[in-house]
Amino acid sequence: MLKIRLARGGAKKRPYYSIVVADAHSPRDGRFIEKVGSYNPLLKKDDAQRIVLKGERITEWLGKGAQPTERVARFLANQGLVKWSHGTNLKKGEPHAKAKERVTERAERAAALAAAAEEAAAAPVVEETVVEEAVAEEPVAVEAVAEDVVAEEPAAVEAAPEEPAPEAVVEEAAVEAVAEEPAAEAPAEG
Repeated sequence: MLKIRLARGGAKKRPYYSIVVADAHSPRDGRFIEKVGSYNPLLKKDDAQRIVLKGERITEWLGKGAQPTERVARFLANQGLVKWSHGTNLKKGEPHAKAKERVTERAERAAALAAAAEEAAAAPVVEETVVEEAVAEEPVAVEAVAEDVVAEEPAAVEAAPEEPAPEAVVEEAAVEAVAEEPAAEAPAEG
């Protein structure tokens, strides 16, 4: 099969293309049958030397069955040699298998989230708030009692060295009273 295509030439970052007729199996810049034009993309678009075509030779090769590539077909359409339209590759924009799997997984997750949201909306909201408030109050009450007990214990420990406890005062008074009574009774007898 013959192709009319571009063969790259020029230096690095300075492209220059030859429009050639070549066998479809030969390399891009390799063997060709005939050079039928040139394309210099570095020139301005309105420059006459940007695209140079040999119209007679191209029509002859097209008559022999040579197929132009997309880019060359655009050039030929601008010159009026070939009718060109955009390609219709319907699968070009279609995602591959892995991408399709990811899309279905996302859709399933979104459906599951939507179902969970509907269940949450359908459940009685009042009961949940009452339960949450009751649960929230219990730890606060336990923490408050624990804080009161902890606060009272250091206060009792601190108070003990400064003042004797009321029971200790009563016991000391009883001991002194017992000690004074025999002393008072002894002089009365004697």
